[in-house]
Amino acid sequence: MNITLQPELARFLSEQVEQGMFSSVEAAINESVQLLVRQKLLYKDRFEELQQEILRGVEDSERGDVIEGKVLFAQWQERLNQRRQRERG
Repeated sequence: MNITLQPELARFLSEQVEQGMFSSVEAAINESVQLLVRQKLLYKDRFEELQQEILRGVEDSERGDVIEGKVLFAQWQERLNQRRQRERG
């Protein structure tokens, strides 16, 4: 397979090889494509998780099992405040 890269990408890959990050431009491209594949799979999995969460939310709503918006935002704010306090030490 022959590919043509944009000049700035070709320079970047050459620099990576020169710095010893990869043994060759081909190795850098192979790893890049592998990362792209993993990223696509991760996004696909996350998208499916979000679809399931949305369906659960719709089902909860249809049963009347909902939280008033003001209450929900207050809960989120409290969680955020607690997380900030933990991060500060």
